[in-house]
Amino acid sequence: MPDVLTKTLWDGRRALAGFAAGTALVGAAYAGFYPQVSDGAMGQTVQGFSPALREALRMEDLASAAGYLGSSVFGIIVPLIAVIFGIATGTRAIAGDEEAGYLDLLLAHPVSRTRLLLHRFAALTAGATLVAAVVLLAMLAVRPGARLDSISIGQFTAQCLALALLIIVFGAVAVTIGAATGSRAAALAGTAAIAVLTYAASTAATQINADALRYASPFHYYIGGEPLRHGFQWADLSILTATTAVLLTIAVLAFNRRDLTT
Repeated sequence: MPDVLTKTLWDGRRALAGFAAGTALVGAAYAGFYPQVSDGAMGQTVQGFSPALREALRMEDLASAAGYLGSSVFGIIVPLIAVIFGIATGTRAIAGDEEAGYLDLLLAHPVSRTRLLLHRFAALTAGATLVAAVVLLAMLAVRPGARLDSISIGQFTAQCLALALLIIVFGAVAVTIGAATGSRAAALAGTAAIAVLTYAASTAATQINADALRYASPFHYYIGGEPLRHGFQWADLSILTATTAVLLTIAVLAFNRRDLTT
């Protein structure tokens, strides 16, 4: 049997390349609008928003490069596409094969359930890293022409590392639900619902006087520390990593204990 990790990456190479290129191109395109925004082209429009909405969407400081990218590119557009990749990949990892009838065939080979799940998760991690790396290269490519020089290479790297971990967290949620239920629909719907609720908690907690809710959201640890301004937020990155480790442990235990014959 070919190495599960290598085979998984090879089988998903087209989807991975498409997501990586698409996320980077869309992010770079929106980043390229910064000169127009900094010149005041959107100032009056944004001022028409309520203070609560501007705060929720991080639009209080669109004049600075970090403020603009933190509100639009890395605040909404890039994480939306990237999280979709993580959810789709995590959903397919175990539940996809089980519903397609391939899981029994895979496990008939000399490969344990734990090894299968860990290799699939490693493929997800490699894919998330590639997506974040391509986004980083795209940002650095447009940085001079889009007048983003106030953001250092290290700060862009910090934000893209947080992006990779965000993808991995939601991918791990999908893997865990899929491993526990064997249902691709449950993994997809459950993870999508968690993503929506946690994003809402991150952006709207202050407006409903529930600041504590932010700390239950991966999105808060992804961008709440403003890596584009302050660089690597090691505490936030550690929390995302620890969350992934807990989810992966639960996934392995649930997958090993589940009866696959029913």
